[in-house]
Amino acid sequence: MIKSRHRKRQIRANGENGRYAHVTGWGVEVPERVLTNHDLEQMVDTSDEWIRERTGISERRIADDRDTAVTLGTRAARKALKHADILPDDLDLIIVATMSPVYLCPSTACLIQDQLGATRAGAFDLLAACSGFIYALSTAAGQIKSGMARTVLVIGTETLSRITDWSDRGTCILFADGAAAFVLQESDTPGGVREVVLHSDGSGGELLYVHSGARPTWNGAEAPASLINMNGRGVFRFAARVMSSATEEVVQQAGLTLNDIDVIVPHQANMRIIDAAMRSLKISSDRVVANIERYGNTSAASIPIAIVEAVENGQIKPNDRIVLVGFGGGLTWAAALLEWEVTPTPASYGRDVLREGLYILARVRSLINRMLRLLEALFFRAPSDRQPRQRAGTPAKPPQQDE
Repeated sequence: MIKSRHRKRQIRANGENGRYAHVTGWGVEVPERVLTNHDLEQMVDTSDEWIRERTGISERRIADDRDTAVTLGTRAARKALKHADILPDDLDLIIVATMSPVYLCPSTACLIQDQLGATRAGAFDLLAACSGFIYALSTAAGQIKSGMARTVLVIGTETLSRITDWSDRGTCILFADGAAAFVLQESDTPGGVREVVLHSDGSGGELLYVHSGARPTWNGAEAPASLINMNGRGVFRFAARVMSSATEEVVQQAGLTLNDIDVIVPHQANMRIIDAAMRSLKISSDRVVANIERYGNTSAASIPIAIVEAVENGQIKPNDRIVLVGFGGGLTWAAALLEWEVTPTPASYGRDVLREGLYILARVRSLINRMLRLLEALFFRAPSDRQPRQRAGTPAKPPQQDE
């Protein structure tokens, strides 16, 4: 049994049939509006000093009324496609990690697929809260290594400001909005997404949760609907422990030591949590990516935003081994080991123009499809549509069970 488990892990690390999943493009989109700690002083009983000391946050980005998880995610996705120099039709799959979708259904991924005009791509959302991007990255890499997909778009996008209780000083100082996207592509070059560890513990779900509105209570206790509820102390204790343990686990699973890791990119939730986890691992601050001071906690978008910023400022370089580690509501926690072997794609003006044209065509195609469905509903009604409709407010009768 032990040998079998070890063999599966080695297959995942080394790729199946010579397939490896590499990051070939990325993009970040954050709202223009900056909400500083001094701004929050005017909204709740808090102070800049108190927030900095307890969280490490100085400012965060907040979406305006025009932006949603869909619009931010779409713009990040377009930047990622441009960076990888691929077209929307090259995508086989789109995975969106988010805990602040516009709708429970349709998925954010489907709406972004429509905006991109990725007509060949499957699309779905993944909900693992702040661990979501690593979960999505793992799913994308698995699809590529198994041969089920060649090019996958992974997006972390959040508008947490829409589900934040702005009268609660324990949570409103933390959460923010933003999006980031990665393109993963099949390659026969070893590296890319290597080991991944995923964990969950639903017994701690009440430490961090958001009600969907489907049920009004949590374990029988009243709670505000559709707003973030968090037990800060409980989350802190849990997070500091699992961030360090997951990092050690994914490194050991790869047959490496922490000394072999060049950079660690933790979920940007709270600087005190990051510091506690890294002290436990005896990792120096120069090997840790931290940008929470400027962006706050953007949940599923925090790790990819931090990676892109670290790449652009030179903290992450080609051939670096990096560990991504995060935790979130669920409870969930996860870590991934990447070998960052990205080769810059030469810019192509012609392809840029073609992509922009395809985005315009996607909007036209979407409008035409909507019109065709409207015409279909008007002129091709099924016999069942002609039956008398149930009056509003009348409870539906449950289906009869056969005796």
